[in-house]
Amino acid sequence: MAHAYTPGLKVTANSIVKKERRLPIKGKVLVKVGDEVTASNIVATTSLPGNVEPLNLAGKLGVPPSDIREYLVKTEGDSLEEGEIIAKTRGLFGLFKTVIKSPIKGTLENISDITGQLILRAPPKKVEIDAYIDGKVVEVIENEGVVIETVATFVQGIFGIGGEAKGVIKKIASSPDDVISTDMIKKEHEGKILIGGSFVDSNTLKQAAKYGVSGIVVGGIDDQDLRNFLGYDIGVAITGSEDIGVTLVITEGFGKMNMAERTFELLCAQDGKKASINGATQIRAGVLRPEIVIPLPGEKPEEIEQESKGLEIGYPIRVIREPHFGAMGKVSELPPELQQIETEAKVRILGVELEDGSKIALPRANVEMIEE
Repeated sequence: MAHAYTPGLKVTANSIVKKERRLPIKGKVLVKVGDEVTASNIVATTSLPGNVEPLNLAGKLGVPPSDIREYLVKTEGDSLEEGEIIAKTRGLFGLFKTVIKSPIKGTLENISDITGQLILRAPPKKVEIDAYIDGKVVEVIENEGVVIETVATFVQGIFGIGGEAKGVIKKIASSPDDVISTDMIKKEHEGKILIGGSFVDSNTLKQAAKYGVSGIVVGGIDDQDLRNFLGYDIGVAITGSEDIGVTLVITEGFGKMNMAERTFELLCAQDGKKASINGATQIRAGVLRPEIVIPLPGEKPEEIEQESKGLEIGYPIRVIREPHFGAMGKVSELPPELQQIETEAKVRILGVELEDGSKIALPRANVEMIEE
């Protein structure tokens, strides 16, 4: 029997977590299999070619392109400092010289006798990839990167913004329904990953960014607060590249939504421990979830990762489409036959018993599994 695709959302207390750390282009891997690394250790490095800047030397000197080499004081491959002389005319009786200076620091890469153009290239940009999490190198991808493995508490959110960050877990909410306010964000929270309750607004996020908070994990946020904080409407393709000063992970959905009790307890139990957080989210092909990884050094995994068997009666789920977006419950029915929905499409559905006891029927693609 065919199955509708049902994505999974992981909330695990103690399991094996693997992270691939890969360079954007080939470079040099700095560690080997078996090495123990910390989150901030650089594991691979490369250099991206610098930006190219053309310079119309013939036009600036007022000479034919074929004559420009007569006036050059630099040649291909020579290094340049910003403001350094590249070419100059002899002038009349030693006077009225035209001097051409380099607009950038870099290298004279090419001289064209046909166009009269010079190609200047800025210095290469060094790119370094860190381990992101404390753990052990279990695989080296030649000239590209590594795979890091650790035993950790691992929680995926439903939505996030901001890229990778690291910090120490700090509980600031006393219960999953607490609203996080500006007066709860202190200067001493710099570099911390704060565990909140049900809601955070834009002013609180701005306060967190001002004080250098690494990350905030909370149940919900209003879409208007998100716009106010970012200054623009966020796209639906992928997040994570925003330069906002703090990484945000939403565990439940949009609006004031209590953080799931299990999630709240798991995170708060790790208060004071080092963690890594990433708000990158992709909700289309190649689903990418925001996450919090809290390594548990010296511990063995209690939960062995297995291939998902799909939905079963009693399985915990979360609704990921309106009008019940963010609602949590358990699978109560799994009818095998296709059923027609409002759009007149025929799909496989499931029955869901929500936390308040009410029952609804939904397309199976409208929910995600909570992998506990």
